[in-house]
Order: sequence, then structure tokens, then C-alpha cells
Amino acid sequence: MGTRKRVAIVEEGRLVEVYFDVPGHRPLVGNIYKGKVETVLPGMGAAFVDVGEKQSLFLSQHEINDAMLIARGFEPWKGPAPIQKVLRPGQPVIIQVRREGVGKKNPQGTTKISLPGRYWVFLPKEDRVAVSRRITDPDEITRLKQLAYELKAPGEGLIARTAALGMSREDLERDFKFLLGTWKGIEEEAERASPPKLLYQGLDLVRSLIRDRFTEEVDSLLVDDEEQYREIEEFLHYLHLNHLKGRVKLYRGKMPLFVRYEVERQLREALQRRVPLRGGGFLSIDETEALTAIDVNTGSDVRHKNQEAAILNTNLEAATEIPRLLRLRKISGIIVVDFVDMAKKSDERKVIERLKEELKKDRVPADFIDITRLGLVEITRRKEGESLAAMLETLEEP
Repeated sequence: MGTRKRVAIVEEGRLVEVYFDVPGHRPLVGNIYKGKVETVLPGMGAAFVDVGEKQSLFLSQHEINDAMLIARGFEPWKGPAPIQKVLRPGQPVIIQVRREGVGKKNPQGTTKISLPGRYWVFLPKEDRVAVSRRITDPDEITRLKQLAYELKAPGEGLIARTAALGMSREDLERDFKFLLGTWKGIEEEAERASPPKLLYQGLDLVRSLIRDRFTEEVDSLLVDDEEQYREIEEFLHYLHLNHLKGRVKLYRGKMPLFVRYEVERQLREALQRRVPLRGGGFLSIDETEALTAIDVNTGSDVRHKNQEAAILNTNLEAATEIPRLLRLRKISGIIVVDFVDMAKKSDERKVIERLKEELKKDRVPADFIDITRLGLVEITRRKEGESLAAMLETLEEP
């Protein structure tokens, strides 16, 4: 069966994300296929596309790229066209997996192809330019956008990733040329292939996280497997990131790596309904299909002499902890938080500002929406696949 790989991301000693690679399970997200339309369902505004995997891909009319719409005589800026006017059964189509299947639901596909590199995401079928929301310097945003327009051809798109911040023109051009060459190869293979056919396979777990997350901001990368350590060094050389090799350390301790750095303990705690806060308060988390409800409680917070200070402290700790748990538990959809009632509006503003700042650390779009009339805080977070609890349950199955 092979060895199960696990990757934990720790910030300031706190576990914020964890990923699992299951032996024998090949992830589909990012894969590009030449598929064949099986069924078109006008009533659902969707189609199913056979790509040669166990399940067909579900393709919504909202995931039809501009080039396909224009080829059929539609104007993309006016919105999605009726899917039966764009696709027909038996039609070949280049399609990418955008989301794994969850439960009995089929994996979701898109014809809006995206190829992620170190510094760019290349969109061969979308005419647009964007910059990561984590890049906030106006001059850098202008520089990256200007370079993107110089590099891409009309009808293509480029998104500057966070790692592009401050990088030289040479590095950025090299990354783009690599992505463009990859796409040309995919197109050539698609011309020769008969559907269904896999045209491009995404990186494995470790390589994709190194490409996307191992930046100058990371202090160290600890690896407890010598073969994996060598593979990481080779991949960094391939990415022209030799200056980061010194931050990769081979862990040789007798105690398991995840135990030594308390990943196992934090993982167990994060999955409990009741999650303690450092000051003595606690969170109660209830996940349902419709939404996730989080209740904040002062508990035994006795560090402050007056109740008002204890409430503010508990709420501030909760505003820091909740975004971390959303990332770690992979909670998505609507999240409703019931903070402890505060008498002062100034205290309420402090808590909301803390919450907003912590939500910005999330790579998955997570936004503070509003405070409801009942005083509840509403957050939304985009779905990124199975929750951590569901994922661990799958891993435990024989």
C-alpha cells in the first residue's frame, strides 16, 4: 500500500492546516482530460463528461469558458448560455477537475483551465489579469499587472500569486514560459488523443505544497524521511529555489515528528466539540449541513478582576482561535458565531477587527459578513472539499 504522507503547517507553535496523502488514492483536482460529453441536462444547466475515471465529471454551464461560448455565437459578458446550445452528447471537450467528489457527489469539472506555477496561475481560456489579494502594495500590484499584460497573449489570463511579490522580471518570465510551454504540450496531446484521455496530472501532495507554500516567510521545513528529503531538494533545484534548501531539515529524533511538535495533540483537540481557550474560556462548535454554529463562553477566565475585562479577553481569544479552527477543520459555508455580549461598542469593534485580521490569513476565501440583529456574527468560507472530520473518517476505513 505504501506510506501515508502527512503534512502539517504550524504558525507560532499552533497547528493551522493539515493534509493527508492516502496510498492507493490518486487525487484528481488539477488533472486535465480530453473528455467526452455523456449527458446534457438543460433543466439543471449542467452536463456530465466521461474522462475515464470511476465517476464522470459534473460540468455546470457557469464553468463553460469564454472561447467555447464565442465559438457558438454567444457573448460571455452577458452571462452563461443555455448549456444545450453549447454542448451535445458525444462532443469532445478539454476539462479540468476543480473539486473532488464528496460523498456520493461526482467530482466537479471546468473548462476554465488554470495552470498554477510558482509565481503565476496561467488561464489559457480567460482574458483577464489579477493579483493575489495578499499583495497589498499599490506599486507592486501595478508592476505585476503591467508585466502580466506584456507576457500574455490576447484571450489569455494571468493571476500573480503571493510568491510573486518582489520577484525579479527574469524569475517571473521564466515561470510564465514554463506554464505556456506546459499548455502548448497539453494542446498538442489533445489533438492526437481520443477521449477519454488524461492530458495533464497535477503534482502530488508534497510537491504542490512546496510550490505553493514554501516561501521566504517559512522558517523551516522538517522532514522525517530521507528519501522524501532528497526528493524535496531535487524539486527545489527544479524550481530554481536553491536559496531555500538550507531551510529544509532532516528530522532524526527518536520521538515521532508529529508528537515532538505537538501536532497530534492539537489535532485531537481541534476535533472536539468543546475547544478550550488559553484564558480559561472555551468554544462550543456544532457542525450541521446547513451551517456551523460556534458559541463563545467565558468559562473559568479568572485572570481579570472584573467581568467586563474577562468578557473582552475571552472574545479576543475566540476571534483569534476561530479563524484558525476554520482553516484546520476545513469548515465551509455559513458560520454563525455567538460572542459573549459586550456592553461597550468600543470592545465590540476590537473583537470584530481582530476577527477580520485573522480571517485574512486564510488562503481559502473567508469573509466577515455582518452582525445580525440578534448580535450574532456571520462568516462565510468557500468550500474546499471534505471537512477534516470526514477526511479522517475516510482514512480510518479498512
